[in-house]
Amino acid sequence: MVNSENLCMGCMRDTGGESVCPHCKFVKGTNQPAPYLAVRTVVAGRYIIGRLLEYNGDGATYIAWDINDAKAVKIREFLPDALCSRNEGEKQVSVMQGCEIAFNDCMADFLELWRKLARMSGLSALENVTDVFEENLTAYAVLEYVESISLRNYLLRTKAGYITWERARGLFMPVLSTLGMLHTAGIVHRGISPVTLHIGRDGKMRIGGFSISQARTSRSELTAQLFPGYAAVEQYGFEGEQGAWTDIYSFAAVLYRALIGTDPIEATERLTNDRLMVPGKFAEQLPAYVINGLINALQIMPEDRTRSVEQLRAELSASPVAAASDFVNSAPVPAPVKKAAEKKPAAPKAAPKSNAKSSNIIAENKILVIKTALITAIIGLVIFLIVVLAAGDKLGLSVDEPETEVTTSSEMVDVPKFVERNYSEVMATPYWTSSFNFEKIEEYHDKYTKGTILAQSVQPNTKVNKGTKIVLTVSKGIEHFELPNVIGMDYEEAKEKLHERKFLVKREYVENDGTHNGNEVQGIVDLVAGTSYPKGTTVTLLVWEELPTEENSTEIDPFEPQEPTTAEEQPSQGVEEPTATSPLIPQTTVPPTEAPTNPVIPGFPIF
Repeated sequence: MVNSENLCMGCMRDTGGESVCPHCKFVKGTNQPAPYLAVRTVVAGRYIIGRLLEYNGDGATYIAWDINDAKAVKIREFLPDALCSRNEGEKQVSVMQGCEIAFNDCMADFLELWRKLARMSGLSALENVTDVFEENLTAYAVLEYVESISLRNYLLRTKAGYITWERARGLFMPVLSTLGMLHTAGIVHRGISPVTLHIGRDGKMRIGGFSISQARTSRSELTAQLFPGYAAVEQYGFEGEQGAWTDIYSFAAVLYRALIGTDPIEATERLTNDRLMVPGKFAEQLPAYVINGLINALQIMPEDRTRSVEQLRAELSASPVAAASDFVNSAPVPAPVKKAAEKKPAAPKAAPKSNAKSSNIIAENKILVIKTALITAIIGLVIFLIVVLAAGDKLGLSVDEPETEVTTSSEMVDVPKFVERNYSEVMATPYWTSSFNFEKIEEYHDKYTKGTILAQSVQPNTKVNKGTKIVLTVSKGIEHFELPNVIGMDYEEAKEKLHERKFLVKREYVENDGTHNGNEVQGIVDLVAGTSYPKGTTVTLLVWEELPTEENSTEIDPFEPQEPTTAEEQPSQGVEEPTATSPLIPQTTVPPTEAPTNPVIPGFPIF
């Protein structure tokens, strides 16, 4: 039995008493910042919380240790950063004032989602949910821990960057069947992407990354997590209901990525300029019925799109009858929308010739009347404005814009402490808004969450005239930077470009068959170029190794963590280790729970 003191909080394996885990390099004693649970916190009396794996608008996921069953698990905590916070060292969450109703409604949806998923345990393409409970004024779900890598990571580590339809069919069709069962149970995922689909050592692909609808829809109470290129247009707040067809769009977009090797164009961009293409090379190789299935599932507007999983499965499994000639020469996806048979309109009856001339005369008279009325109205309006302005001058009236400054009165009021309160709380308090004239200044802050007041221009406990202006400096949260596309660059050039945007950089070598330039960036693990990420995010670059030799051609298991090759990749003094040791930026690659004993699965990429 593993001694809990020797448990690595990064991968839940025995460290043998070492301060740095020999398996995942997690450093013992590494802390997690608020609002996330501290490492080694125990919840429900049986789960020891480990490092943060990932987080989004509705919560955080941790690796954890189940004391009762002596095994690693994953725990999802309801922790919406837009509605609540948690002070460092505390376990209970604190709901922001004025957000109580939204928090309770969202937590009810969280509990309903995970309880439904718990009842569906046993499906081959799902991670089993083993427990759902409430504690610390919030809610938790416990999932089995499956050793896996993300589909994006898997695809990036293949030499071609994509897979064949034969390989994709074996991975995707079981997921599609499970997706249909989820829809039958009333669960719409809304986040199917190469990051939320994972491939286990057993070769199966599983769906992860479940969140409530508010976290996957723009303009909701929560911070939305949308995956560019994979989120359907209705998730961006445009008109159109969400449903099974929303997941169908995302599923088809992921299948497109797996078969073509590039991310689809974002749905909002396709609205005005649809340039999504199937290159001729792939149009010739892929079965016509597969292309046709992608056409129908990737329609931009929900009403034009494939409506059910059953329909999509039938189209992806059909014999190649439907020709896809539109795609042979890089035809755009989607192709013309399926239309019902058009009915020929009845020929209009010709008007009697004798009435044609009189009809023209009537029409001309109507136009003349309308023009006369418009001219009369315009002249009347001009005269009215001249009279009003003249009268205003005589009466001493002014038409200038009113002054925006609030006039102060002789009534004195006390200034409270606004610092560390939430700005929305202050604005929702009538007494404060009627007593002071607030001005808001925003700035980025690494520690305080978005909306937290950092400073005030008038000190607390000061007596001032009612209506006095107070400037509040409000946190915009941690600064985000757009991830540049560095694929194809030399590693040193790419690293410098990423450092300029405050990203940490990690390098992983990819086996070079001699056809690529050594030290050239081949891909980015789990992150998407063009998307904004928090300052300090670790960017893992897949880099072609120098031309292979007999000494460095040994195959490596893709599940085993790789150590930096050179000292230049170690973090500089004062910067946290960017692998599994940084509590601020969770690593998306799931660490193994035990030393792998099975051989590498057939078809699994070697890097």
